[in-house]
Amino acid sequence: MTTRTDLIEALQNVEDPEIGMNIVDLGLIYGVHWDEEEGDVHVDLTLTSPGCPLGPEIIRDIKRALRRFDDVYDVDVELVWKPLWKPLWYLFMMSEYAKDELGYDEELGLGLGYY
Repeated sequence: MTTRTDLIEALQNVEDPEIGMNIVDLGLIYGVHWDEEEGDVHVDLTLTSPGCPLGPEIIRDIKRALRRFDDVYDVDVELVWKPLWKPLWYLFMMSEYAKDELGYDEELGLGLGYY
């Protein structure tokens, strides 16, 4: 039987193609709701910007990653814009790995030129 943890681990294989990091570590997944009885998964996803041209590709990759489980029958991905993902928000949502990879420093901030 697939668990919610299994689903989240599968989502760690889905990358944001622009940044080259998985969507879980980036903090783009706001929620994963798993109905074991029906086999339905609902994912609340945000993107790094509302105009992100790669949103459809990321959604497709999410559906592919989760449909690999035998007991997952339907995957619904909902784009969520509240709270809007932004450089300060990521500090709470991103994993330590993602912060390290993107060059975040406690004293200096993010090394991507956002500041």
